[in-house]
Amino acid sequence: MTWHEQNFKYNALVKKLFHDENWQQRAEAARELGIMQEGRVVNLLCRALRSEKDYLVVNKIIEALGKIGDGRATLRIVEKLIEELDKPETDKFRVISILEALKEIKDKRALVYIGLFLESSDETLKNLAEDIFDAIEPDWRNIVKKERKEKSIQEIFRTKI
Repeated sequence: MTWHEQNFKYNALVKKLFHDENWQQRAEAARELGIMQEGRVVNLLCRALRSEKDYLVVNKIIEALGKIGDGRATLRIVEKLIEELDKPETDKFRVISILEALKEIKDKRALVYIGLFLESSDETLKNLAEDIFDAIEPDWRNIVKKERKEKSIQEIFRTKI
């Protein structure tokens, strides 16, 4: 595919993501943008993540941001994680999707929020959190062991944002 063809496809997908009436078309556009792994779309996907109302489209946008793996998306995805955790009934599928995206991005700023799941009663979430910590900060167990006496996990991995 030539650069012009790829650029045309990119522009068509962005237009579809923001303007298509059909949620399935918007979700498919987000998925395809993630597959393209174009770094230039990260800010647009973050903007779409903030404005999109359809649940399934939001999931596809989060997945796409994870596939692209750009740290600019970290805080926007963390916002969605916080929103999900503040709901009366948390959707485990969405939480897993968000955590998987953060794992792909590998941004240390996310560890503060992922650390909440290290002590989860849900084994799936706990194991996923451990996997993410292993991917982002391989020496995290030693760091926690050394500093755990005085600080919480969130305090240990807090970075300046």
